[in-house]
Amino acid sequence: MIDGRPPRSSRISGALAAVACAACCALPVLIAAGVLTTAGAAILERALLAASAGLVVAALGLWWLHRRRSTRRAAPAGAGCGCGGSGCGCGA
Repeated sequence: MIDGRPPRSSRISGALAAVACAACCALPVLIAAGVLTTAGAAILERALLAASAGLVVAALGLWWLHRRRSTRRAAPAGAGCGCGGSGCGCGA
């Protein structure tokens, strides 16, 4: 049976990407409160967007890798599937 759920590492990466997005959305509040300058917020915004994009790509890559490994484990061992000299197909 193929496990289609995302693995824990993928969920963690996705959650961290959501936190980075939320922090990016909180920047105007931090500017209004005087915690950040406009220049500091611009630099932090670029860094948060880059980190969020990287984490999303990592999450999707980890999920893809997990599905690929799960599919390979689910395939019956020794089924003889593949292409050989006699053509492509699965032997019984």
